[in-house]
Amino acid sequence: MAGQLPLAGIQVIEVCNVAAGPYCGMLLADMGADVIKVENPEGGDTLRSWPPLSDGYSENFAALNRNKRSVTLNLKEPADLAMLRALAQGAQVLIENNRPGVMERLGAGYAALAQVNPRLVYCSISAYGQSGPRASEGGFDLTVQAMSGIMSVTGEAGGAPVKCGVPLADFAAGLYAAFSIASALRATDQTGRGVHLDVPMLGATLGIAALQTSEYFGSGRDPRALGSAHPRNAPYRVFRSQDGYFAMAAGNDALWRAVCGVVQRPQLLADPRFVSPTGRATHQEALLAILEADFVQAGTQEWLARFRAVGVPCAPINRYSDVLKDPQVEHMAWVQPLELPNGVRTQTFGAPVRIAGATLPVRRRPPALGEHNDEILGPLRAAATAGVP
Repeated sequence: MAGQLPLAGIQVIEVCNVAAGPYCGMLLADMGADVIKVENPEGGDTLRSWPPLSDGYSENFAALNRNKRSVTLNLKEPADLAMLRALAQGAQVLIENNRPGVMERLGAGYAALAQVNPRLVYCSISAYGQSGPRASEGGFDLTVQAMSGIMSVTGEAGGAPVKCGVPLADFAAGLYAAFSIASALRATDQTGRGVHLDVPMLGATLGIAALQTSEYFGSGRDPRALGSAHPRNAPYRVFRSQDGYFAMAAGNDALWRAVCGVVQRPQLLADPRFVSPTGRATHQEALLAILEADFVQAGTQEWLARFRAVGVPCAPINRYSDVLKDPQVEHMAWVQPLELPNGVRTQTFGAPVRIAGATLPVRRRPPALGEHNDEILGPLRAAATAGVP
């Protein structure tokens, strides 16, 4: 892309493990920030041990840590804590996703670091927030999905609780954190003062459930699991075909008319059960039986072609091996080559956002543990030895 990336010149210190914090750091790094990942010398980010391993290097870790540099510090050691403080003095942002109170006990909480850098934007990601009755509780994506209500609306009606297969709580928190950091940086430019950002996974997960919380506030009823169906629209779900399944979403009356044309059932337009989106949603099990009686007469690809021809949104039930080879994914250049520190060549899904028509590149491969100690910490240690403030 032409010109520099939006966050070029911003230095970020990342003191994080596994998912939410590292994902936030990667989003900022993709936009041009210089992200320095601070890891414990004993093994580093625990995600480094997660399979699949390519000659010992975790592909999961690589997927969340491109465009970063790595240094190792044991923050329980006074000399290493001093190095973190020195890093923070020259940085604009620090991200941490430890349990509330951990960074304060180490001497690296917001209050301590704001003394050396009053402009620092300090972002804390945790399960439940930095204060309140649950602040001291730990949490992972599974437990936050359970606590937040997501598992109550996921899966088939009457079935056992099911978590979403993608770690929504982790990545929603990472997205909220990155957005909040970018917003806070603008305010810091205007005021000259930094801020402590409190990003709870529970709050972020409830935030992306706006339609479910508003359904409860408006009706007093809990949303419920509907499988692939929608509570307010139909036909809008997964349907069985002759050889499998496909998804089709006729989310308004014009698309409903197109569906009736495709299945050659114009009489459905006059059926009082189906004359409005609300009516179709109320009677969607009856509608499912009617439509699937036709859909099982032909294969998935045939129905997808027919619906696409009239502009009805539809899709196959892809595996990841399918979607990553989709021509749209190829056109957007989202799958990019990636070299690991051990020389193994693999692929990764890069930043999905385009700027000025260009897909953001992978500028720096994921780091080996402590790979940049000499480059980053060497000058700081030399300055400390020389007594330079």
